[in-house]
Amino acid sequence: MHTIPTGTWVVVADGTQARLFHNVGQHDTLALKQEDLIKPDPVDGRDQGPSGHRPIESSREQTDEAIFARQLVHRLNHAALKHEFKHLFLVADPKTMGGIRPQLHSETSKRLSGELTRTLTHATVEEIEKILKANA
Repeated sequence: MHTIPTGTWVVVADGTQARLFHNVGQHDTLALKQEDLIKPDPVDGRDQGPSGHRPIESSREQTDEAIFARQLVHRLNHAALKHEFKHLFLVADPKTMGGIRPQLHSETSKRLSGELTRTLTHATVEEIEKILKANA
């Protein structure tokens, strides 16, 4: 059982978007406030793929999802290195989580207080809170 401390960044992502929440609850209370909706940057390497080239066997959708995972990780790593958050809790579908994990900087990984492999990007805040309370 993980706790999600006050101030924790909770990132709920899939291959097309990520919702950034802060836990504004006091003590052991989980109360999420959405701070940002992160969408892919279409200018950032769309034709090159996530590693500098687009594999022939990848569909455009697969490439776009991998590029978005790279963009999201870049943002999280940058924020961790600037000490913008002390704790991070990740929620993502299995494919996106698999793309995020290996790219996390050691400083970001140190702040990772938990993760949940599940697709919740279109869930309401209340649904996300309920699921996190049951699984965190």
